[in-house]
Amino acid sequence: MGLTVGLPQRIARKRNRSERWRSQAHCSFVRSHHCVVPGCQQMPIEVAHIRAGSDAGTGRKPSDWFTVSLCRDHHSEQHRIGEGPFERAHGIDLHALAAEFAAASPKAAEIRLEQRERTR
Repeated sequence: MGLTVGLPQRIARKRNRSERWRSQAHCSFVRSHHCVVPGCQQMPIEVAHIRAGSDAGTGRKPSDWFTVSLCRDHHSEQHRIGEGPFERAHGIDLHALAAEFAAASPKAAEIRLEQRERTR
């Protein structure tokens, strides 16, 4: 009686809808702008992901198209007090700003395609 050796055939992997879109080029584009908080000229600039209403789950970072430019201090504040209070404190709409960054990005066509695929 012979033993079967080797692994069985691998199952083709479907694209996992929970996989997040990543783009160094888009993040560099976002980082090339001043902080989105009106009047702020502080540096350095960081890419801040917007979690509320994004494609992120618990403990998962959102896709890179849900990003805005924040200086280090404002990015820290955003995490410390939460997105809603941060928006109200500074009179900004993070989702609208992230959408503007996505529309103006050098990766805008790729972002639109990715967003369409995710809504199917």
